[in-house]
Amino acid sequence: MEAKVVRWGDDLVVRLTDLEAEELGIREGETVEIVAKRVSAPETPKRIERRYVDGLPLYTLREMIEEMRRLGPDAEPPTVDWGPDRGSEVIDDERDPY
Repeated sequence: MEAKVVRWGDDLVVRLTDLEAEELGIREGETVEIVAKRVSAPETPKRIERRYVDGLPLYTLREMIEEMRRLGPDAEPPTVDWGPDRGSEVIDDERDPY
């Protein structure tokens, strides 16, 4: 049985119908023990607004990586060595920025 906690003035109370109280064998004035159990709401899947370009679905990088990981290591593309960094690609971590 579930009962909802509601505000009654400055207090929070658990309201039971007469039928619920009768089922539980509870009468007015009796002391009862309450064991709290938090139930998390079921997680609703996010609805993704799919965008299309020329009739083809447009995927985000995150979606593509998730699909690659779901498919396993065989679906991962090989790493490509493009050679040494040039121009603005060069990052000197050792240099003091100030």
